[in-house]
Amino acid sequence: MPLKSRWAADVPRCSLQQWIFDSPCGPLPDRRAYIDPEQPDTNYLDLSSYRLLAKRVALGLQQAGLKEGDRVLLFSGNNISFPSIFLGILMAGGIFTGANPSFVTRELAYQLRDSEASFLVTAQGSLKTAFQAAKEAGLPRDRIFVLGGDTPAAQEVALSSNPGPGLKGRVAGAKHWTELLQGNAKEAESWSWKEPKDPQTTTCCLNYSSGTTGVPKGVEISHYCYVANGVQVIHLNNLNPDWKERQKRARALCFLPLYHAYGQTYFVANMPRAGIPIYIMPSFDFVKMLEYVQCYRITSLTCVPPIVVALAKSPLAKKYDLSSVEGLGSGAAPLAKEVSDEAEKLFNGKFRLRQGWGMTETTCTCMSWDPLNTDPSSGVGEMMPNCSGKLMSLDGKVEITRAGERGELWVTGPNLMRGYWRKPEATADTVVVDADGTRWLKTGDIAYFDAYKPGGIVHIVDRLKELIKVKGNQVAPTELEGLLLEHPEVADAAVIGVTINGEEVPRAYIVRQNPKSKITGQEIADWMAGKVTRYKQLKGGVVFTDNIPKNPSGKILRRQLRDRADKEVGDLKSKL
Repeated sequence: MPLKSRWAADVPRCSLQQWIFDSPCGPLPDRRAYIDPEQPDTNYLDLSSYRLLAKRVALGLQQAGLKEGDRVLLFSGNNISFPSIFLGILMAGGIFTGANPSFVTRELAYQLRDSEASFLVTAQGSLKTAFQAAKEAGLPRDRIFVLGGDTPAAQEVALSSNPGPGLKGRVAGAKHWTELLQGNAKEAESWSWKEPKDPQTTTCCLNYSSGTTGVPKGVEISHYCYVANGVQVIHLNNLNPDWKERQKRARALCFLPLYHAYGQTYFVANMPRAGIPIYIMPSFDFVKMLEYVQCYRITSLTCVPPIVVALAKSPLAKKYDLSSVEGLGSGAAPLAKEVSDEAEKLFNGKFRLRQGWGMTETTCTCMSWDPLNTDPSSGVGEMMPNCSGKLMSLDGKVEITRAGERGELWVTGPNLMRGYWRKPEATADTVVVDADGTRWLKTGDIAYFDAYKPGGIVHIVDRLKELIKVKGNQVAPTELEGLLLEHPEVADAAVIGVTINGEEVPRAYIVRQNPKSKITGQEIADWMAGKVTRYKQLKGGVVFTDNIPKNPSGKILRRQLRDRADKEVGDLKSKL
């Protein structure tokens, strides 16, 4: 019998932008939404300007030729205008997809081709990669828009009739992004976006994920899924009896990347909806983070494990006044209990540091914590409102209903993805439809419930899926293996994750093309480093072997390689 959440919450059937702003043209509270912590007085967007800038982007995209359902790829780090560009794409009837700004040409070209993006918006610093990738993907230069240059502050861009460089900012045939903002603010103010006919079947974004196996895939998230996940998060916040008082003093700091589902859902949608001002960092910097928490009295930190490790271990953390922080959450990868306990001491134990659980395939969060639960736990919380979970035997045939017994975690809820973009076979491998029509996501995580009843806390203990998590970023072993096989000295290859100093990194096992070859593992690793972004590099080492263990159908037996690696390298080796 699946375990249902203890809570239910009504999910409005509307677009994401309607949920955030309530209406296209109605009055909005007079409060700031996004603030540049380096220029807080001059570079910011209030809530009205956030909506207005998004509407101007929408009108510009429509004028540039965007048709309903067209994909627009945003290739940029964080900035004040990022959320407005995201929502502008949706308001225009398009579909957002975001790429890691550290991608190399091959990786960006893959996403451009796979999503069949009609437009590319890129940071000025990434222009060379963007141009090369667009050429490989067949995207013309006049469909590329460039962020940066001498663009004025965000508020001025939103309100001005002449918001920036325009034609003067063009680079080698690519347009400056302010060319999207044709027309004036007054015209945009009165414009209304067109609500989707069915928010449940209208995709709003493709956030890329490797799922449980294979190469990165576009996860189709509908407007309804996105709204449902936001409703779930805010419902839990509202369970706190002093939430209204906390909200009055709430301030958030965004250092998580906005192209990623974790940062995106919380900082583009949930916090603006909840009325929480957000200070946006262009990228993560530990010292800057500490400075901003102290200076702006930040009340909540949304983190990934490496940041929590830094808080727990770095002596710098004790040199700043972090007393304003009232809550700290961690997600995207497992966090060791001892690290969590150490980080709590930094805040004098005034709150529990909580891990949540989610996947890109569940929009973002699927398990979290009742704010009234103050018990210590290494679990990841209980099922979010409107969600259900169950444990299945590894063959997927038997449901496990005893507390403490392990099985593969399957989940369902209104925030479950529509499927993988134009990959029906991959969708069928991951989503199971039962006899009553319920769609269940096979998560690939091994888990147990501490109590098999609603409210039972889930503990994640292992992973079936091939995915490697490096500082919260997904790395698909098959992608790296395919690249390694392009090397003339490599006959076969397998990649697994190993944990070194508390962080998972990729490690490759290689069969030489020629047994007498003198090529070294470092030479292979250096060659690979030129083909992938930093977090996909083979920081766990390269090992030569006589063969790659496989089953009769040719599937790599990664468990055997993990057992071998545990004896060779990493944190587990020191315990053997």
